[in-house]
Amino acid sequence: MEIVTGADDDELVHEAGEGYKVAQKKTVEQYVKLDDDDPSLRKWKESLGLTSGAMSGSIGAPGDNRKVIILRLELQIQGHETILVDLDKPKALEELKSRPIVLKEGSQYKVRIRFRVQHEIITGLRYLQLVKRKGIRVDKSDEVCGSYSPNTHEKPYYEKTFIEEEAPSGLIARGSYNITSKFVDDDGATHLLFTWTLNIKKEWD
Repeated sequence: MEIVTGADDDELVHEAGEGYKVAQKKTVEQYVKLDDDDPSLRKWKESLGLTSGAMSGSIGAPGDNRKVIILRLELQIQGHETILVDLDKPKALEELKSRPIVLKEGSQYKVRIRFRVQHEIITGLRYLQLVKRKGIRVDKSDEVCGSYSPNTHEKPYYEKTFIEEEAPSGLIARGSYNITSKFVDDDGATHLLFTWTLNIKKEWD
């Protein structure tokens, strides 16, 4: 788990619906052996690729205890080249925090992530994002990623694209926005927490 000191973790908490209960944690083997007489359960298991040999081709170093590894962050911008941020390289988060991403005002864009799951099934993975400007919160989002079984050599990663957004525009809207991003799951585990800066400008430069 990578935790960035000073991030607004206390404001990035998923608010579960009233009466929602997290299911008891199970291993991949336990999920595979669950009764298939329940059609909805069987369909859910099939969607995750859970078969008797589900773990035979799974990947992930035995000494790496991380369950979810965020590999890449993308900003897919309409009419402009995609901005790629490799989060898997050494010191990637430090570089991201110190180098603002420039976005032209009014741009239509989508955030896309690439990630790997290892060792166990992850249920209810979510992406939480908090945006502040000059210390004041201007936006907060909570996006569902889903549930995933460990990746395999045949499928080494997953990708998730979030809904399209529009960058703010106008003289007042231009400037720097501090963003805190967080990946959590149903068990309350934080898989990655990091901060970065988006710089809204009149033109690309």
